[in-house]
Amino acid sequence: MTILYLDCYAGISGDMCVGALLDLGVPLEHVQTELLKLSLPDGSYQLSTSRTERHHLPALSFTVAVHDHHTHRHYGGIDAMIAESTLSEPVKEKARRIFRRLAEAEAKVHGVAVSDVHFHEVGAVDSIVDIAAVAICLEYLGVKQVYAAPLPLGSGFIMTAHGRLPVPAPATAELLNGLAVHNQCGPGERVTPTGAAIVATLATGAGPRPAMILARSGSGAGSKDFDDCPNILRAFLGHVQEHAATADDILIVETNIDDSTPEVLGYVMERLLEEGALDVFFTPIQMKKNRPATQLSFLCRPAQLDALTRLVLVETSAIGVRYYPASRVKLERHSEEIETPFGPVRFKQIFDQGRYLRGTPEYDDCRRIAREQGIPCREVIRRLTAQPVP
Repeated sequence: MTILYLDCYAGISGDMCVGALLDLGVPLEHVQTELLKLSLPDGSYQLSTSRTERHHLPALSFTVAVHDHHTHRHYGGIDAMIAESTLSEPVKEKARRIFRRLAEAEAKVHGVAVSDVHFHEVGAVDSIVDIAAVAICLEYLGVKQVYAAPLPLGSGFIMTAHGRLPVPAPATAELLNGLAVHNQCGPGERVTPTGAAIVATLATGAGPRPAMILARSGSGAGSKDFDDCPNILRAFLGHVQEHAATADDILIVETNIDDSTPEVLGYVMERLLEEGALDVFFTPIQMKKNRPATQLSFLCRPAQLDALTRLVLVETSAIGVRYYPASRVKLERHSEEIETPFGPVRFKQIFDQGRYLRGTPEYDDCRRIAREQGIPCREVIRRLTAQPVP
């Protein structure tokens, strides 16, 4: 399996990420051809690359020269543009997810609905191109999993369409929730909203470099030249052996609760899953003084521990949690939309070292079909499970 590690010691932005991926061997001509499928206005932008240095280290600079500075875009328009394009489905799926994360962050910090988010810097042509180009490059390289290093917070202030804002900007700070960060760099904006959204959406957390058989590396240059470190994003492309792909190190987090209502516990389960917990479950237990209680447990990656633990301590009556590391072995799986007699349905495809084992329909799709067609949900599941899956 091909994996990508983003070494974000100096930070990350959309253009740095594209530059690093192009430096791994993606032809610029391929990216240009694929971007035409977005149907952006003719002549609204021009792409170029150049070799440069940051602190005497070579890197590839990727530039989007924008000629359309007046078109304002809302989230809905950007999402529709990508969805209606002729880009491949995996590319569209990644690009749309990244913009969705951006829209959710902007909506939260500005107190508006996601559908009402009006992008400024993020909605410009260069950011649309950056995000789509990242998805195009990942498909070209055959990347199945993305990892990222801890991200620098930066400091100081920047001027935006919303005025003078502290670094990291509010939307960036929102996107960094749950990711590992550090403060080992000097002042300045080190992580842009686009860069943060790419990591938050595509990467398996932000933490140590995974074990891999290294194939090649690339370097993308940032537009600024900082004094404290080379403003470069390094990308490492490699492969993991089949048996290594099934290994995963996680944390098990637990707390015993005897004075929260079922409604509160149910809400906390929903919030933990929304924020990225790998699994959440309840176990009935008996505590001191013969009190019946509930043990709340969830699985997460190490980089998620602080954010998810704080959620539990804020939303429940728990005054502490315990956690311990665990290793798990898991089968390979991915989601694929398949045409069925009920229409398009997402199936979870399960593999063992590349050998197909089974496919199961996603419950949310089964529930939707059952309600739309007035069929018992168990019948929908039975009929879809019996269907041959390619």
